[in-house]
Amino acid sequence: MPPTPLETQTDTAVDAAPRPARRTLGFWWLTVSAGVLLAASAVPAPLYVLYQARWGFSATTLTIVFAVYVVALLLALLTVGSLSDHLGRRPVLAAAIALDAVAMLLFVAADGVSDLLVARIVQGLATGAAMGTFGAALVDLEPRHRPGLASLVNGMAASLGLGVGALGSGLLAQSLASPTTAVFGSLAVVLVVAGVGLWLVPETVERRPGALASLRPSVHVPPSARRRFAAVAPVLIATWATGGLYLSLVPSLVAGVLDVHSHLVAGAVVSALMLPAAVASYAGRHQSNERLLRAGTLLLLVGTAGTVAAIEPRVAARLRGRHRRRRPRLRQRLPGRPAHPRLLGHRRAPRRAVRRPLRHQYLGFSVPAVIAGVVAPTVGLQTTGVAYGVFVILLAAVAAVLSGVQARTTAAAAD
Repeated sequence: MPPTPLETQTDTAVDAAPRPARRTLGFWWLTVSAGVLLAASAVPAPLYVLYQARWGFSATTLTIVFAVYVVALLLALLTVGSLSDHLGRRPVLAAAIALDAVAMLLFVAADGVSDLLVARIVQGLATGAAMGTFGAALVDLEPRHRPGLASLVNGMAASLGLGVGALGSGLLAQSLASPTTAVFGSLAVVLVVAGVGLWLVPETVERRPGALASLRPSVHVPPSARRRFAAVAPVLIATWATGGLYLSLVPSLVAGVLDVHSHLVAGAVVSALMLPAAVASYAGRHQSNERLLRAGTLLLLVGTAGTVAAIEPRVAARLRGRHRRRRPRLRQRLPGRPAHPRLLGHRRAPRRAVRRPLRHQYLGFSVPAVIAGVVAPTVGLQTTGVAYGVFVILLAAVAAVLSGVQARTTAAAAD
């Protein structure tokens, strides 16, 4: 396979020496904008049950809605992920943010499942087009005295955005009479502001030929990194598949299996996964990759086992019984509130390092969710959720074994 333009050419900066204050402003504006975009992608998760009550579709349909989102996201990431190397960072980000604002308006106007599917597809395309470019732009503008900050911020912005988006959506849905209009309308305005503010961000890439050629899908791991990637791939897939599980099935499982019809609880469950991930990214910033990998794999095993136990039929039945026994007392305490009926060395190398792993991670994020959406109509939502969790546990176990083998091999080679 011939080398891609990204591998054979270097970018020419439009503004070779933007003022430090402008670089700093641009860096943090991009960080906040990325967080807003990802928060918007998590907002629909707590609202799915509301849509289900409004339009009367099955819980299985919810997995399909999530599946079309991640398929569109992956398609955009694989095709336009390198487009900003040819057109510039700001034009690509501005187009992606504008497209996401359109998706928010489509959510506001949605009047059925087909409209919801279209809105999620548009949102997936916008998110996929933006995420690789955000990572590259953050590295371009990374403060020179803070090496590694772009990589840290890029990871934390994703987790914080998803966690805050899900929790905020659940809170507003629980307290507002027309939550979908308020949530998505507000996000559309915020996204427009984020897009307009991009013109304050220094442009670091000049236009150059090869834009059409860069649209060719590519999933590539450099030969020098393939052995290492093979060792960590299972835990990468397991981690991102867990995110897919929580953003697609878990809110429906909370309502349908545990009989908890609360948008706030649904959002809190999603944020309980995402927000600690941001904290862990910051807390582990000075730890070695090997140590983080071992600790993360162990915690993933334990946490996923707890999720599977909670939705396993016998455990879920006991939890439902406890919830029903407590519900009358809650109603007595709140007599005026009826039961809710709805629920990143060289400046260019880190930039490629930020973008390329995203493609493999989103494969893990999307493919298991798509498979879950396909099999759920046949085996049922609860069985699908349990099987999904077991799949993640097995991957994490394989990753733990491979990590141990690699550690022993490295130690033996050192001796």
